[in-house]
Amino acid sequence: MLKSEVVTVPDLVGRTVAQARAELAKKDLSLAQKGTEPSDRLEKGLIARQDPAAGSRIRTTTVIQVLTSSGSGVVPVPDLASKTLDEALTLLQAVGLTKGKLTQVHTPRLPAGRILAQKPEPGTVVERNFPVGLLLSQGDIDDRYIMPDLIGLRADGVIGRLNALGFRIADIRYVYYPQAPAGIIVKQDPTNGFRVQKRNRISLEVSR
Repeated sequence: MLKSEVVTVPDLVGRTVAQARAELAKKDLSLAQKGTEPSDRLEKGLIARQDPAAGSRIRTTTVIQVLTSSGSGVVPVPDLASKTLDEALTLLQAVGLTKGKLTQVHTPRLPAGRILAQKPEPGTVVERNFPVGLLLSQGDIDDRYIMPDLIGLRADGVIGRLNALGFRIADIRYVYYPQAPAGIIVKQDPTNGFRVQKRNRISLEVSR
């Protein structure tokens, strides 16, 4: 074909970019992908709009501009109840939603760090990137303990007891400590007398 020839623009909507390029090449036309837009009827990656429109008469030097589908513009809000904050944020991100206002309250209903409620309710259909408000449990307001003095105690007994009570042993380091027999706790964090909750991290150093 000559560059100045006039041709009819084919219908590219619903095709992949690769399919559209192949179709346009038959008429010496070229394609430019200009971005994306939500579409409830076309799968992600398919052409949702074109300019000039199908059926237009244009010269072969004209570039056909297209927008591809980014997928559905609306999504149902997932159920976040009892999830940890990290789990809830991962679920929101997976469906294209964002974290809205985060409120934290003390309650005995759920352990600290768990989602008590959300707004909108689960199943509500909203637009992508809609902010979902979260109500996060901080645990029972009285769920605090005084850290005991663990220095000089046998580590195996202490660790087993703390685990049984639901405390988190985040780190155990075994160090050379000539003044103590092997297996004895020589350092603790938090220290004796510190107020802790079960979700707080406890670190120990044990003689070896």
